[in-house]
Amino acid sequence: MPPRVRRGSLLVAGALAVGCSGDGTPAGPSVPAVGFFVTSATSVTGNLGGLAGADFTCGRLAQAAGFGGRAWRAYLSVEHDAANGNRPTDARDRIGSGPWYNASLALVADTLADLHARAGDAALLVDEGGRRINGQWSGSPGPVQHDILTGSNADGTLARGLTCSDWTSASTEAAAQVGHSDGLGPNQSTAGALSSWNSAHANQNCANTAPRGGAGRFYCFAR
Repeated sequence: MPPRVRRGSLLVAGALAVGCSGDGTPAGPSVPAVGFFVTSATSVTGNLGGLAGADFTCGRLAQAAGFGGRAWRAYLSVEHDAANGNRPTDARDRIGSGPWYNASLALVADTLADLHARAGDAALLVDEGGRRINGQWSGSPGPVQHDILTGSNADGTLARGLTCSDWTSASTEAAAQVGHSDGLGPNQSTAGALSSWNSAHANQNCANTAPRGGAGRFYCFAR
């Protein structure tokens, strides 16, 4: 019987793809690997140590969870990226082309287009241990922490002025764009941008990520 892995909330038989070698002969099954999680680590402020610090956190958490060995990148946009000639970098350009599976090997998205067309989902956008992020979903424990730092528009491009000064600021004068990991607003509303996993609204400021429902978490993807 073919092996089964989870795709979304469904079990799908025969989900292992068989590739071909250079001479056209079967190269064996392609086994899904964990390539996405929300950080279990939190930050009181928007100062994540810049992109480098956020990437380090992604790699550290992945390694501790047993799926290191890949290049892990934080899904964060910045206005000045030292690795890009001090030019802007969009979050969508940092994470590869997919597919990405969560800690339970449930498919999050096959491609960048699929990823940026989806909504938040408390059962799917989980941390590296497979745990749901506190949100507005029915039965969720408190406090609400579904505001995930991205600094991005819904298409994964830079939301200018909303990156906590490229993830180095703990100022009350700066703010960040956040997404909703559960895709829900108050009373489980999905109106407007509330369902967006990466661009629901701006947070209050970079001095305290908790107001409006955050905890300074961010998304990590394996390239």
